[in-house]
Amino acid sequence: MSERRAPARRTSEPAAVSEGATAHRAGFVAFVGRPNAGKSTLTNALVGEKIVITSSKPQTTRRVVRGIVHRPGSQLVVLDTPGLHRPRTLLGERLNAEVRAAWSEVDVVGFCVPADEKAGPGDRFIVKEMAALRAVARVAVVTKTDRVPRDRVAEALLAVSDLGRDEGVDWAHVVPVSAVSGDQVELLAGLLAGLMPESPPLYLDGELTDEPEQVLIGELIREAALEGVRDELPHSIAVVVEEMIPREGRPADRPLLDVHAYLYVERDSQKAIVLGPKGARLRDIGTTARRQIEALLGTQVYLDLHVTVAKDWQRDPRQLRKLGF
Repeated sequence: MSERRAPARRTSEPAAVSEGATAHRAGFVAFVGRPNAGKSTLTNALVGEKIVITSSKPQTTRRVVRGIVHRPGSQLVVLDTPGLHRPRTLLGERLNAEVRAAWSEVDVVGFCVPADEKAGPGDRFIVKEMAALRAVARVAVVTKTDRVPRDRVAEALLAVSDLGRDEGVDWAHVVPVSAVSGDQVELLAGLLAGLMPESPPLYLDGELTDEPEQVLIGELIREAALEGVRDELPHSIAVVVEEMIPREGRPADRPLLDVHAYLYVERDSQKAIVLGPKGARLRDIGTTARRQIEALLGTQVYLDLHVTVAKDWQRDPRQLRKLGF
């Protein structure tokens, strides 16, 4: 993010607030944390719809995605960020830079740490960097509380509180949540809203994200491709949607959208894995992704997928630009 992440349009100018009335609040919160800390699942739970992909594979998120949470008297613009990690490729370096840009230009930074894992050096590194932030409220969110008993949740809350104290971070709130069960998600939304500045809504009512449909569709295809592959392959998969064209000659009440997309991998051996025996795995990816895309768009879709090799694209600046990084 090169500039303050205000939307391209505002719904109105600030309205006068009558004496005794509660002012509307709106602003930006960035969720940060190490890979697989539950940031994307939490973002979807707050928004109430799936706007970012989730996976058991670490480093699934590759771009800052904005979700919009509409509440009575407030609006939250939630930035789901890639997991901050020790980069091994040029792509990793760019993702880390995007995370730091995001958290330096929001009103609140939410540090996510999972209840089912002990805080480690990666968590301490992130909190240490957060200590340098100025004029930004900081909230600690203990995620995945549905996975552990209550005593483990209490231990995680104490550990993140101690971590903040050790690194000089004064948490505005420390909140345990389960995005899967919904436990305390609404409480977290209310606490975040209370930290936002007075402002009219930043997005029109009903908008859930400002991500282009083409990008969302590409992410749904990548999510389908991530499941069931070996650990080293997920980082090598990128998806580009080349065309989205309404099928001509279709009845007005039965439109069909032709979607043509390419899955990029780094080696021929990876291409073989994605294709599967006689193309069976690619067909499964297409079937899963198509259902998700149709649910997103509300229309029937014909999905045409191809797999191609872009050698070592994670380390190649030219290839990264081509793939949108």
